Amino acid sequence: MVDLPPATRLAGPVDTATYGEYRVPDTPGPLLRFTGRITGDGEFTPGPQRYHVYGGWFCPWSHRVAITRSLAGLDDVVSMSYVDGERDGRGWAFREQYGPDPVNGFTFLRQAYEAGEEGFEAHVSVPALWDRVHARLVSNDSHTIGIDLATRFRHLATPLVDTYPAHLRDRIEELDRWLGPTVNHGTGAATTGTGPARAALLEAFEQLDDRLSRTRYLLGDALTEADIRLWVTLVRYDVGANAARAINPGLHVYPHLWSYARDLYTIPAFRDTTDFATFSHPGATLPDWSAPADR
Repeated sequence: MVDLPPATRLAGPVDTATYGEYRVPDTPGPLLRFTGRITGDGEFTPGPQRYHVYGGWFCPWSHRVAITRSLAGLDDVVSMSYVDGERDGRGWAFREQYGPDPVNGFTFLRQAYEAGEEGFEAHVSVPALWDRVHARLVSNDSHTIGIDLATRFRHLATPLVDTYPAHLRDRIEELDRWLGPTVNHGTGAATTGTGPARAALLEAFEQLDDRLSRTRYLLGDALTEADIRLWVTLVRYDVGANAARAINPGLHVYPHLWSYARDLYTIPAFRDTTDFATFSHPGATLPDWSAPADR
């Protein structure tokens, strides 16, 4: 860790007049440039306090990882900190609200990316998994970060919930192939008129509502990564993409889906990693997430 006074490890205010708006770079190669995995015998092996997650309270993909980390019992094994919720052309930064980078003293998250790729010019995103041993990023792929946190540290921590059990992994990924494009990525597109994205999203909600009328979680009685992946979109729906009720009257029109979402919110790993203020549109009406779920 860089030994600098906290005040010198904070970025200045967002300055779009000088640096412009952040744009996802149109550079060759994959959007997710770092795709390392934690394994038992590879370059990145599990160890206590070896890894750190750089996240963003506003980001659903970071939210997934934060929930999994907590359910896996890793709060004291894998550390996590948060970038500021606003950015300019320089990308995500560490500012006063969430404090300095506790691992490296970076002022901008881009510096973590540059540690692994000199002159890095691709997309700087959260979540990003940092390895203290090699002093570089392991991955910025939320999908595999979540899986690795759920499965690779059980000799170091007792999970509260096994969110990626071996016998359900194929079904979890099968659901993701449906809900990923239709719901997680489809809500934004669904706000524009009555096109196919909106129809597909509402049809998915109807199917989920029917499914959840017969089972507590997506895959029966087991809370899994499938529920985490869906929930981070549901919790943002009525204060984000559907804040103006441009898609439908609200999540409440699907009573079983809405009750399921509130039921998950009662779990500390979900509730304590949620800050509505960081992702709600201005003027959005927050539904009553504390209403009894009756499940």
